[in-house]
Amino acid sequence: MEQETLSLDHARWTHLWARLGAHGAGHSIFDQLVAAYGDPVRAYHNIGHLRHCLMEFDRSRSIARHPDEVEAALWFHDAVYVPGNSDNEVRSARLAETALTNDGVPPDRAKRVAALILATRHLEVAEGRDAQLVCDIDLSILGSEPSEFDEFERLIRREYAWVPQPIYRSSRAAVLGGFLRRPSIYQSPPFMERYERQARRNLERAVATWTQ
Repeated sequence: MEQETLSLDHARWTHLWARLGAHGAGHSIFDQLVAAYGDPVRAYHNIGHLRHCLMEFDRSRSIARHPDEVEAALWFHDAVYVPGNSDNEVRSARLAETALTNDGVPPDRAKRVAALILATRHLEVAEGRDAQLVCDIDLSILGSEPSEFDEFERLIRREYAWVPQPIYRSSRAAVLGGFLRRPSIYQSPPFMERYERQARRNLERAVATWTQ
């Protein structure tokens, strides 16, 4: 999934912004997100990744408790992304909450969107249907076909090109191994059925490669 000259659906964004109860059409926030995801230094966490997440959401919208909040969280979840920084999700959540409340979205709704973004830190198994769905969507790449998964791994390595190979190998094996040690990588039944088995195969193969 090379950095692509893909556009984001502006009409989709404005309709979402209106459903959230925001004032105006959120043009400046949309432009900010396009610029962030379109940054050429992003090899994986780019417009292609966001479009993939929205596609996965469209397939599973019916299981969301608050679908508009889930979609908003996906738009913002990698708005701030600096490889290696531990506060990317915190800053993305803060950006989302500020943007939403400044445009008139009820504070409780803005806080729920921010909480969903924080769940994508993947530090623990998410709680709540919507948080689980956001996380499953973000991790759906793990259950892709082997060739697509391998391309994902290559692009993540490019984003961390500054990390020496021995350190990267051990760190990446630890991250991927952490998902393997979970009783289930995915929490939403459709994602478990669709991706769990292939994700485990991909992760086992990747961990073996990184630990050779």
